[in-house]
Amino acid sequence: MIHADVRRDALERWLAAHLHGASFTLTPASEDASFRRYWRATLEDGKRYVAMDAPPDKEDCRAFVRVARMLADAGVHAPQVLAQDLTQGFLLLSDLGTRTYLQELNPGTAAGLFADATDALLRWQLATRAGELPPYDEALLRREMNLFPEWYVGRHLKKELSEAQKATLEKIFHLLVKSALAQPAVYVHRDYMPRNLMVCEPNPGVLDFQDAVIGPIAYDAVSLVRDAFISWEEPFVLDCAVRYWEKAKKAGLPVAADFAEFWRAFEWMGLQRHLKVLGIFARINYRDGKPKYLTDTPRFIGYARSVAKRYGELAPLVRLLDEIA
Repeated sequence: MIHADVRRDALERWLAAHLHGASFTLTPASEDASFRRYWRATLEDGKRYVAMDAPPDKEDCRAFVRVARMLADAGVHAPQVLAQDLTQGFLLLSDLGTRTYLQELNPGTAAGLFADATDALLRWQLATRAGELPPYDEALLRREMNLFPEWYVGRHLKKELSEAQKATLEKIFHLLVKSALAQPAVYVHRDYMPRNLMVCEPNPGVLDFQDAVIGPIAYDAVSLVRDAFISWEEPFVLDCAVRYWEKAKKAGLPVAADFAEFWRAFEWMGLQRHLKVLGIFARINYRDGKPKYLTDTPRFIGYARSVAKRYGELAPLVRLLDEIA
């Protein structure tokens, strides 16, 4: 991997060419859990842009460029790609500002912000066309969940699952995959959470979408309210789910006719994500040297326990979590 300072120097030279020699200052725009880095380029006249540095041996900018265009075509506010160099891994983007949902959410703003986020999500889902994005298939669902035993249990907790525990986890995985694949398939952002939504006009601005797929309709809806960095009381989560479901039905999206059926799929989809994220946060710490994400793992253990306790078929997961704690 090229040294970070060398890449920044190369990025500055590339930006200077695309900004036609205008003087600019470069400051960190955000921290990412991947190998991507984002910089804010501010010109002397106050105009601002965001530059993405995505080392080509680690990241592929093509998916970002493609999905940015798809989001815009769907009527969703995403950064505009103003210039690109896929060989070096550089993108010049429009700037959606500095006000994330995560920073702005509070009891007074939550209802309005989540309503806007739901409306944007519906536009994205309504734009679904077969064959445009990779499938969220069984292989991907399982690959994600396997991060839990490998990185969270094995590396973080330093535990080795017994054969009985492995069998228990496999049964849970089977149930979650079956539930996910039974859902209608739509475009899935895959990280539709307050940290990746910006308060701006039109609201929200949507970021971090390069891993989009076509898959379970409940995935983004549950990602929005069962988040890595902020928790909500269950009545509010339920209310958001109901409002999404009602709007989705009215818009003609293929959600279940019975809300109870949708809610179950919503919860089970969330559990798949919770197990995945526990593994990802551990991997980010031990492989990538970014320890801060581990502080939010208790939140995901709490989510997983709460969901598993509500469904008899998932109860063995609660016992497993007790055994490895």
